[in-house]
Amino acid sequence: MNYWTVIPAAGQGKRMKAGISKQWIELLGKPVLAHTLDVFEKDSNCEGVILVGSEKELQQMQDFVESFQYQKVRKIVPGGKERQQSVYEGLKVVPTDADLVLIHDAARPFITHDSILQLVNTARDSGSAVLAVPVKDTVKRVIENQVEETIDRSSLWAVQTPQAFRLSIVMDAHKKADEEGYIGTDDASLVERIGRTVAIVMGDYHNIKLTTSDDLLFGQAILLERQGEKA
Repeated sequence: MNYWTVIPAAGQGKRMKAGISKQWIELLGKPVLAHTLDVFEKDSNCEGVILVGSEKELQQMQDFVESFQYQKVRKIVPGGKERQQSVYEGLKVVPTDADLVLIHDAARPFITHDSILQLVNTARDSGSAVLAVPVKDTVKRVIENQVEETIDRSSLWAVQTPQAFRLSIVMDAHKKADEEGYIGTDDASLVERIGRTVAIVMGDYHNIKLTTSDDLLFGQAILLERQGEKA
């Protein structure tokens, strides 16, 4: 089933402390954003990609897309102050006749075609679906450096992206949140807020988001491992 993708890439990545936006950091000679876009560029089910960038990086992003000759990047639009606002700006320019739209972090370049296919198939049937993995670590609720409670992790999942929705559903969710000034933790939380059920699809522990400098070490290892598998 065909889908569109919105990729918010307007964040500054302050926790990375790299001096540049994290989507421009290079992994094995290519910017992180290139590794991310490669996945969707090569997926025959992806009809198009909407990139959302910061106002000051729009020209850099346009030059980058032209340099790498990405055919599926249909539009590049300016984002908002918050990630949620940037996603909404991207959703507004997805063709209205699109059925499914995926929302994916620019700094999550290790998503696979298999995971996308499972996610899309689930969202086609349920209307909304997210990738997630069971939490492996013990989780404790802490207040003022004191443990208040140890949380039962058997029902806890760490949510990833892409998150997939029927366009009409996620647009309604974002529109309501925007009108009410509500900022959610992710796009699925906005959909849950309007009473919609969100299905879980088993993700991949390698599908990490590059947030800190330590993540770059793991990311490089993942890419090297995958290159070895292809050799």
